[in-house]
Amino acid sequence: MANFYEDNEDLQFYLETGIDWEPLARLAEYEWRSQDGFSNTAEALDFYRDVLRMVGEFTADAIAPLSAQLDREKPKLVGGEVVYPEARDALFEQITELELYGMCIPRELGGMACPLVLYQMVMEILSRADVSVAAQHGFRSGIAMAALMYSILEDTTEFDEENARISKTRFSEVIDDLLAGRECGCMDITEPHAGSDMAALRCKGEVDEEGNWTLTGQKTFITQGDGKYHFVVARTEAATDPDDPFAGLGGLSMFLVPAWSEDGKGNRVRHVTIDGMEEKLGHHGSATVGLSFENAPAWLIGKRGEGFRNMLLLMNGARIGVGFEALGICEAAYRLAKDYAAERPSMGKTIDKHEMIADYLDQMRTEIQGIRAIGVHASVEEEMAEKLRLKLRFWPPTDEQEQKQLEKQVKRHQRRARHLTPLLKYLAAEKAVELAGRGVQILGGAGYMKDYGAEKLLRDAVVLPIYEGTSQIQALMAMKDNLTGAVRDPARFMRKVAQARWRSVSARNPLERRVARLQGLSYSSLQYLLSRLASRKVRELRHRRVRDWSRVMTGWDPKRDFALALLHAERLTRILADVAVAEELLRQAEAHPERVEVLERWLERAEPRCRYMHDEITTTGSRLLRTLHGQEEADEEQAAK
Repeated sequence: MANFYEDNEDLQFYLETGIDWEPLARLAEYEWRSQDGFSNTAEALDFYRDVLRMVGEFTADAIAPLSAQLDREKPKLVGGEVVYPEARDALFEQITELELYGMCIPRELGGMACPLVLYQMVMEILSRADVSVAAQHGFRSGIAMAALMYSILEDTTEFDEENARISKTRFSEVIDDLLAGRECGCMDITEPHAGSDMAALRCKGEVDEEGNWTLTGQKTFITQGDGKYHFVVARTEAATDPDDPFAGLGGLSMFLVPAWSEDGKGNRVRHVTIDGMEEKLGHHGSATVGLSFENAPAWLIGKRGEGFRNMLLLMNGARIGVGFEALGICEAAYRLAKDYAAERPSMGKTIDKHEMIADYLDQMRTEIQGIRAIGVHASVEEEMAEKLRLKLRFWPPTDEQEQKQLEKQVKRHQRRARHLTPLLKYLAAEKAVELAGRGVQILGGAGYMKDYGAEKLLRDAVVLPIYEGTSQIQALMAMKDNLTGAVRDPARFMRKVAQARWRSVSARNPLERRVARLQGLSYSSLQYLLSRLASRKVRELRHRRVRDWSRVMTGWDPKRDFALALLHAERLTRILADVAVAEELLRQAEAHPERVEVLERWLERAEPRCRYMHDEITTTGSRLLRTLHGQEEADEEQAAK
């Protein structure tokens, strides 16, 4: 009997060895004080193992065989409502019976109290079978977790510390509906004229004299927009002055909107109408729709003007989730290509014995293990940051020194999660498209046909670099954070540069030396971009009085001063992602000798790739920038020589 967990040794490594489950399980069980919970890590780990085995078996036996049918039999819009095929509805009845939607919800609210990283591992397994099924599962589990998180942040959740349980939370009815599988949820951000530019959102929130909110406007490309519970970002503050804090992103607020209610006769009364069903390249098993809000009743989340911040909190987890969705597609593409190549004869041997195909398969395996390493790392860091933050809020240490230490831990985990999340989302999404395409190529003509499913994996993968923040947005975030960090604390940055150089020649472990050299390439790329930024500012000082120098050095024009960094943001991100994977695999190799071989394979491919990207960053771009910015750029380029 097939099992998508038990046939994956790399995934098993993280459950059995690669993750330190003790702090995650302890926090999930309220420091082992949870009622009806586990009393130690061993008990918890036995349960987590059972969950993954159960999901692995169900996914292989029930979801994977239906994937092609779900791709053919798409949902339809009938009478203003989305109607799904019978096979899809029957499948989700089975998923509901497994009670997986509440994996990460505390037991007192009807959940299993599992760590978030276990949920992400489940998402990978589901996505390997069918990513549209995984997405629909996520819009129940994920929206339930978001509802609880937002209630906690706005102080509408009460915690009974004596009995170690949540006693009350604002959206308990919403969570109940989602966990029971009665309803689904979604996240509504994109509008017809506003995608990545959230400052251009037009959907409007208005409040009456009694404090009741309504929303009016349109949203588009909304995955699972047929669900009942919608987290919506809308504009609530009007600002005519661009310097007003409520202008642009500062004028956005977050709402939870029930798409319908029932009248006295039990009939559905829609407040959010479905305008149409999108015809998509892939993800045919899920519904993607356009929506209209016309004075739709809404519940404000948090405070006015906190919409962008609250969106980022939701988006961070969603982006990590996309990383694991992409990982599932990569795994499926690799397995399909590997099995086909082992059976397809050509020129006297099966094609997996031909050098080029063997190299392709080796690359696919290596990329998957690298993505999984950074994915697990990012997920653990994000979870530790959030769980420790909750500990500070609900049961803080009584000792002042311990509390300060805990606050430092939170900041450290937050910093690492912020660094890793855009790298994971970028790397995993881009590689999903690349590896799915590679799978089609290995299957050849068979891959282009629908019989094997290789072309479906490619169609499903193409959206991953687009939704939940495009790859380009992830690259800009990573570039901005790394450059800003170096500018804010140049001494710390230079210490890291010096340490990498020293380790690259002095470390006893040759693998550590190689990782240090890879780090050196990332620091060298950052130094080059910083030097170009600084040289522009220094040239400005020549024409300014000394007393104006501080103003010049602090007044940055992103469109002009950061042009070269914006141009090379993706190249820099690729280097940073390769380095992050190498660092994590080195940590694993130092603790677990069996992981040395994984690191060696990663470095073999990452080293020439990073050298190439570094060369592109330091030698190209001037011609294009002169084309974009005209004579001014040409004059400054000449002055820099």
